[in-house]
Amino acid sequence: MIVQRHYGRPEGSPPTNGYSHAVAFTGPTVVVSGQVPLDAEGRLVGEDDALEQTRQVFRNITTALAAAGATMSDVVKLTIFLTSLADLPAFRTARDEFIDLANPPASSLVQVAGLVSPDFRVEIEALAVLPA
Repeated sequence: MIVQRHYGRPEGSPPTNGYSHAVAFTGPTVVVSGQVPLDAEGRLVGEDDALEQTRQVFRNITTALAAAGATMSDVVKLTIFLTSLADLPAFRTARDEFIDLANPPASSLVQVAGLVSPDFRVEIEALAVLPA
């Protein structure tokens, strides 16, 4: 039996913006490697557009999850790498199109000096719990 408990803002915690402070879960897990803004043919999506790059990253995560029998609703943790914090609003817009806003995953966001390609503005890892 799969169980997820989201603790969005436990008493005494600071406010959140689209994530839970903690998520407890049981069941088989799926670890999705860092996804980048490449399409199925390996072409960069959204060359200078953080929103489109982030949407493509979430599409790639969705595809990887589906291969393992999971969906974005099964995601319990995201780790986000941005090359510029100026892209944070674009990230949040795209993220909110893909996650369950009532039960958002726990998240960490890191600003990095660069990613594997200088054209990439975002990379995201995901951890999900498989449905029963």
